[in-house]
Amino acid sequence: MDSSTLVENLFRWRNVKLFLNTVLLTLGVLLVDILLATPAAWLTTRSDIKYKRTFSILCVLPLAIPGYVMAYAILSLGGNNGIFLSIFGRSIHRINGYWGALIALSFYTTPYLFLNLRSALLGLDPSVEESARSLGYNQWRVFIYVILPQLRPAFYAAGLIICLHVLGDFGVVSLMRYETFSYALYVEYRLMFDHNYAAWLAIILLTITGCLLYTETHLLNRIELHRAGHGTTRSPVVIALQRWSIVGYFYLIGLFIIAVCTPALTVFLWLVRGFETSVLDGIFEAFTGSIGIAIPAALGCSLLAVPFSYINVRYATRLSNTIARIPYIIYAIPPLAFALSIIFFLPRTDGTVLVLIVACILHFLAEAIGPVRSPLYQVSPNIEEAARSLGCSPFMAFLRGLLPILFRGMLIATALVFLATMKELPLTLLLRPPEYETLAVNVWDYTEEAMFAEAAPYAFVILIFSAFFVGLLIRKEK
Repeated sequence: MDSSTLVENLFRWRNVKLFLNTVLLTLGVLLVDILLATPAAWLTTRSDIKYKRTFSILCVLPLAIPGYVMAYAILSLGGNNGIFLSIFGRSIHRINGYWGALIALSFYTTPYLFLNLRSALLGLDPSVEESARSLGYNQWRVFIYVILPQLRPAFYAAGLIICLHVLGDFGVVSLMRYETFSYALYVEYRLMFDHNYAAWLAIILLTITGCLLYTETHLLNRIELHRAGHGTTRSPVVIALQRWSIVGYFYLIGLFIIAVCTPALTVFLWLVRGFETSVLDGIFEAFTGSIGIAIPAALGCSLLAVPFSYINVRYATRLSNTIARIPYIIYAIPPLAFALSIIFFLPRTDGTVLVLIVACILHFLAEAIGPVRSPLYQVSPNIEEAARSLGCSPFMAFLRGLLPILFRGMLIATALVFLATMKELPLTLLLRPPEYETLAVNVWDYTEEAMFAEAAPYAFVILIFSAFFVGLLIRKEK
């Protein structure tokens, strides 16, 4: 590429607009997530409300609703053929653009921040808060000056995940017609056939992602929050809400109704309103296509997670740590940019199921490593040494002594990746064969054409499967 073409692709006014749109959406989602997740995490850990575990589960359930299904539900509420008109007899303006994308992505990503904050709040040292109160701080000042600063690692970690989701999202912004780098990248590659400009958009997107990763690592390296002396771990202080408890209950129930019940009910109403038996064949074909990718991807990730985890934990060196970071680096790459890079390196693939499965394995491997690695930290190496002393080879010692212990983590990893692959949209759109159908692609295709009744059966199946696997993962966590 000559210098004039490079300058033309890099210094376009459209790039500035895309950058501002992407940053504005990312900051907006972060702000809304903080406003929604922080009170929910505090109420389910530090207040005296009842049924904390039940409310915690309800706050996690939005993970069962993919972002593009949330966008479908929001879009189908308004307009001249919307659910609001059929129920109340009056139409409302269809929410799209920036505000539609902001609402859909915020409700989808709030559980990531909620889980991080809840875990951090449960692990805080209550003696620090007691010391602040003994110095005359009221409960509000204790929260602002003592608790919030200790939650910075949780905010940084969850903020990074949320930013990566927003940067890599394609389904929500495309349905809401809000131009970000991911949406523009797809349009330029698939519709405009401008592959050079699409490649530069992908490079810009990767640069932003790299800056985010560096910033999060730099901020975390400066934090020291551990206890300086010795002491006994105690349960966190529980705050009596008294007359404000009713506000807490209303907040948690309202968040669940808006983030889970409303989109699920919208999908169900469209399903009942426009269901025809003729769509069953299409649902079966799309469902078969989805599990045809999800099953091998989930099994491949759970198997590959074992050597990555084992090398990282049992042979902790600079090289093994570098190898262990590779899946996380791939996971941080926005899906559209990752798919585009595969197409550029393998130009003759032209969409094959095998390439799509391998791409899903590489992209979601990071999600499988965590559940498999955790048991390794808890298992003594003496188990393998004892097996070797009885005459087993290193491989047989691992197979008989360690693998049965890792099996539970592998099952959780399989469920996580299966769920993620069933909902995956960007990789599937770019890497699937031309006639290959999946549930996610059908929801996106029909919703893009405002055919909400036709999209409802596919969205409903995704919701059922997602809710089942999220419930399974919550039960395993218990």
